[in-house]
Amino acid sequence: MDKKEIQEQRMKMYFINATKELLKGEGLKSISVRNIAERAGYSFGTLYNYFDDVKELIFICVEDFQTECREFIEERTKTQAQGKDKLRAIVKYYMFYFVQYPGIFELFFLERANDVGNKKSTFEMIYSFLDKLSRDEWKYLVEQSALSKQQARLKAEITKNMVVGMLIFYLNRHNPQSFDEFLQKTEILLDEILNF
Repeated sequence: MDKKEIQEQRMKMYFINATKELLKGEGLKSISVRNIAERAGYSFGTLYNYFDDVKELIFICVEDFQTECREFIEERTKTQAQGKDKLRAIVKYYMFYFVQYPGIFELFFLERANDVGNKKSTFEMIYSFLDKLSRDEWKYLVEQSALSKQQARLKAEITKNMVVGMLIFYLNRHNPQSFDEFLQKTEILLDEILNF
């Protein structure tokens, strides 16, 4: 890489990191060209030298947040035995990640499609993320004859919807009121889904 390419990558990272900080701290409502540029320490016109628009930056941040979430989960589940236990741990740490970063949850699951961008790939990437994280465990359970493929698909869909619903109520309505209650309720629902 020559000096110009290195400088360009460095400039892009300033804007990407500024956008990520704003999304983590204040959510999508804080995102504007001016806010990102100010946080990055450059003029808003400079941003357009490196990105088409803010939605391109948001897409890059979604990819980065998913990588961060995947690493968060993998680090905490690497010693789990394959199957139900690992699947349960993946789901729980997926939820914990979003409890830590409610601004990212808001970006992924609560914002209107036009605010995040019109790229179908962005929505598919978000919608299928938990499926990708847990795919090997569902596949393993099918291979072990614990479930049929159809049952695994249905349970994976139920799990995904349960997770998003639980997080919406906990992060936005404080129901249940405490994190301990949230964990207990999560365990009960996972017991019900994984009871086979």
